[in-house]
Amino acid sequence: MTDAARHTRTASYLAEPGEVQRVLLLYSGGLDTSVMLKWIQDEYEAEVVALTINLGQPGEDYDVVKGKAMQLGAVEAEVVDARDEFARDFIAPAIKANAIYGLAYPLFTALGRPLIAKLAVDYARKHGCDTIAHGCTGKGNDQVRIEATVATLAPELKVIAPVRGWQMGREEEIAYARQHGIPIKGGAEQTPYSIDDNLWGRSSEGKWIEHLDHAPEDDVFQLVTRPELAPDEPQTVQISFERGIPVALDGIPMGLVALLEHVAEIGCRHGVGIVDHIEDRIVGLKVRDIYEVPAAAILLPAHAELERLTGTIHQNQFKSGLDHQWAYLVYAGLWWEPLRENLDAYMDSVNERVTGTIGMKLYKGAARVVTRSSPNAVYDAALATFETSGGLFSQQASPGFIELWSLQSRMAHRLRASQEG
Repeated sequence: MTDAARHTRTASYLAEPGEVQRVLLLYSGGLDTSVMLKWIQDEYEAEVVALTINLGQPGEDYDVVKGKAMQLGAVEAEVVDARDEFARDFIAPAIKANAIYGLAYPLFTALGRPLIAKLAVDYARKHGCDTIAHGCTGKGNDQVRIEATVATLAPELKVIAPVRGWQMGREEEIAYARQHGIPIKGGAEQTPYSIDDNLWGRSSEGKWIEHLDHAPEDDVFQLVTRPELAPDEPQTVQISFERGIPVALDGIPMGLVALLEHVAEIGCRHGVGIVDHIEDRIVGLKVRDIYEVPAAAILLPAHAELERLTGTIHQNQFKSGLDHQWAYLVYAGLWWEPLRENLDAYMDSVNERVTGTIGMKLYKGAARVVTRSSPNAVYDAALATFETSGGLFSQQASPGFIELWSLQSRMAHRLRASQEG
């Protein structure tokens, strides 16, 4: 491949071939990034530093991943355990914002990418790299999230995205790997799906998922038990929150990472968190994804219920619009947008009173609220009963309220009726 064929420079942060001396590669150990590690060395004649980030991906052996990077010629290989930072600085704000995009997607990948890119910037500077490389395609949102972060936090660094330009499909990548002695994780018959996962969820793309008339096949579900195979007995879990953050499970205090892992394990067992979703990507495509989000499917509705219990009608109606805006900014790769920080300030303020415990009943794929308690509940059982009158609420006052409340509507209706008549 010639220098001119590598890419067409369409953004100021994209690297020209002559600018690339040492590259920080976001390295997963999978086929794409393993091929990329070797390819960058050959095509750019550059040194490669491999960076692998642990956000809670299950089943990874990071010593093996690091060793593979060194075997393939990386001059340095770093593994960073960022689970605590991910939970504290990204998932926790998402819980406070009841963050869902497109009615179904709890943003687990979208939340992880700005942290991954931020760490890439940190380690690129640490290792004297001039360029950051990633494995995103030109059809996805992740390229936006990563490159926007790099361009925002480190304008002096350049970016290369080999998958966008090297014109290799899966079979060509496998052939390249065999030609260059690159071990293929799981062999050539590895899962046909494109997988991304972390503490907050897992996505699968590819194969039959791209065909809308094809029902989900069982082999895609590697985390969540299919609901029809889940236990026949329901389980109720008690989720306790302090200031909007989950802090205990069934009365046992836990750090956020441990709590996320435990809730996910219980949800997986009961078939909770399977999402078959059509998503509007910011690059203009509609795509279908299969999500497995057991922790989010339990914690988000629990938090939303507690928030409604402790907020007034006006707070609850107003915040839902801000939640939607927060989720969109994160989905669209604008984590560093000042508006997101402005919204966080409001989320924090509202969540100051979101303390209490929610009981969630889990049964064959469903998770529903069954109990609620909070010292800050804007609720009084004595006032809620039909038999009670007086005190803060007077039933005798209701007719006057109704007359005033409906005044403008009644006047407008009469006016229209007289004009039409």
